[in-house]
Amino acid sequence: MSVTEQPPPAPGPESDGDEAAERLRDRISADSLTTRRDYLRIVATVSGGLAIGGVGVAAGILHRHGDSESMPAPKRVADQLLPGESVAFRYPEDEDRALAVRLSDGTLVGYSAVCTHLACAVLWREDRGADGELYCPCHEGVFDARTGEVTAGPPPRPLPRIFLTEQADGSVWAIATARSGETAREALCRQLGDSRPEMARQLGCPGVDRAAATERKRT
Repeated sequence: MSVTEQPPPAPGPESDGDEAAERLRDRISADSLTTRRDYLRIVATVSGGLAIGGVGVAAGILHRHGDSESMPAPKRVADQLLPGESVAFRYPEDEDRALAVRLSDGTLVGYSAVCTHLACAVLWREDRGADGELYCPCHEGVFDARTGEVTAGPPPRPLPRIFLTEQADGSVWAIATARSGETAREALCRQLGDSRPEMARQLGCPGVDRAAATERKRT
């Protein structure tokens, strides 16, 4: 099975922030393997920048997935994703590499494709176990394909998650992100901020009633 990065998505139905966040209760998704040629290209690319990347990660100066404090715009990831298939895409920004995978039981999972060790590319290997595995070739880092948790190697943290949803037409959309180790509720509450008080209240986000009261006093 060959996996290629999706072309820029064609204009699709727009989803407002409320609908996107509500669809977060659906399934989550991310990851992708590549062909052998892509694999060699990735290894060649990252090997030259390992030293610089290591310094950047140690200093905490490199951009990390999920750092945004606002809800990203939904993005179409694929027209369809069948069990055992994966796709590479960019989200929430053009520089953010991400992976979406449909596991064998139909579950959609999504993650940052940047290893939490030294920012090398993460791949999905379908042939490793029932769910496959997320693998970083630079230092043999391995992540659980279903949870993003570290299962082997030097990565210090789980992969940041990309939340996915599937529309009635079968299309797969990325709708939100979470930092490494952050729960879906924590991620939503952080990104909703004061912009969606009703939804934040439904989620039980801390401080939402206090923020609403402060806003009423101002008006």
